[in-house]
Amino acid sequence: MTLRIQALCIDSIDPRIPADFWEKALGWRRTHEEEDEIVLEPPAGSPEDGVAPDLLFLKVPEPKEAKNRLHLDLRPGDRDSEVARLESLGAKRVDVGQGPDVTWVVMADPDGNEFCVLRALRPDELAG
Repeated sequence: MTLRIQALCIDSIDPRIPADFWEKALGWRRTHEEEDEIVLEPPAGSPEDGVAPDLLFLKVPEPKEAKNRLHLDLRPGDRDSEVARLESLGAKRVDVGQGPDVTWVVMADPDGNEFCVLRALRPDELAG
């Protein structure tokens, strides 16, 4: 099969808001920008380049009103320091009913799109 995911599309009334956040959060490059759409791709030559789907931010007329039906899970080396860095970029912790005993932190970008910051992998998990 030759099918692959090209892009994850994220709707926004102002695509610059989430695109600016995710560009800084991921360290990705802006490869296309018009008033109604912005594309972010992994850094050129990185292991993710040409493999990870692009992020495509699209202008829509209506604001976000409910919990995302699709969200990103991010796997950092250090969850707590990454959460602090993302908060400094404008993300906020949010409660979507996850409870107090989970190993991840649910956050929202400045446009209200939820995402999770997972715990770091243990050494035994990295080996496999």
